[in-house]
Amino acid sequence: MEQHSPSIRAQAIALMRQGIPNRAVAESLNIPRGTVGWWRSEDRKARGESYEPPTDCPRCTERAVDQGSYAYLLGLYLGDGHIISKRKQHHLSVFCNAAQTGLITAAEDAMRKVMPLPNIGRRHRQGCVEVKSFTKHWPCLFPQHGPGKKHERLIVLEVWQQEIVDAQPWEFIRGLIHSDGCRITNWTTRIVGGELKRYEYPRYFFTNVSDDIRQLFTGTLDKLGVDWTHCTRHGNPYNISVAKKAHVALMDTHVGPKY
Repeated sequence: MEQHSPSIRAQAIALMRQGIPNRAVAESLNIPRGTVGWWRSEDRKARGESYEPPTDCPRCTERAVDQGSYAYLLGLYLGDGHIISKRKQHHLSVFCNAAQTGLITAAEDAMRKVMPLPNIGRRHRQGCVEVKSFTKHWPCLFPQHGPGKKHERLIVLEVWQQEIVDAQPWEFIRGLIHSDGCRITNWTTRIVGGELKRYEYPRYFFTNVSDDIRQLFTGTLDKLGVDWTHCTRHGNPYNISVAKKAHVALMDTHVGPKY
């Protein structure tokens, strides 16, 4: 590691105490930004100061939340998301199919609109991309966070969350479909005029093991006037189907397939 003179360190600390950002201090003195950050941390310790990173969390500040983006992100989180909240590690992760680049971008965009300040990154895994946003304030916005798997604990929206879902129901449904749902095309054959003809029809599926999350999905569909049915497989009622032509068309207008 390159050693810097005490005078350079003293200059850097003096600039930082004036409120100048690490990047500007590093550029003005031609030293690594990481070194400046370390000096700032050591200076705080020496003075007995604790550092609280700035936040734009809508629950901790007076900043209004982007309701459409939040409703969509809530759906993504309840489906394929989780929060890690430890002493030195805090982030929200949403897992997306690596081939669905539009979904990956949409997840990033929703995170950025809900809380613009935190850093957002992507972690590529086998067949999927983990979209991550780093701040300890995500549990403020997703109080459903807790130990264990979501389907093993109670999932109930708080009053302020339900108000947002009621105001932006389609964005909530879109987030749930884009995480744990799909749009597929079924087909069947019929004899018409002595000829075998093939008929195709689209339908939406939502699959989630949590009874609570499925009820949030179906309850919102009920409020929107969208008919749905349980589609039990292997004795498990984990699948919700929307198959009526007019209601599939309505879902196409507001949700659409993952892309």
